Amino acid sequence: MHMNKLLLYLLIINIFAFLAFGIDKYQAIQKKTRISEISLFILIIAGGQIGSLMGMFIFHHKTKKIKFYIYIIISLLLFLYIIFGRGVKI
Repeated sequence: MHMNKLLLYLLIINIFAFLAFGIDKYQAIQKKTRISEISLFILIIAGGQIGSLMGMFIFHHKTKKIKFYIYIIISLLLFLYIIFGRGVKI
């Protein structure tokens, strides 16, 4: 995978993750249909750790749910290991 494609993917997935946390917070305030936690977890695992973390803090959403921090930390470490630790050619 070329570095440019990887960076573009990470940019896009993190924007989606960030927006998903913002939309879910808005939906919660409006008492409308929410984005499921599993969907938010999928965005985290797919590489959207930074966007998710930013969304959590900027929108003050899911910040008291420890499982979100655990998913972010574990998936970020796993992602970094796969990319850098195993010598995957980028």
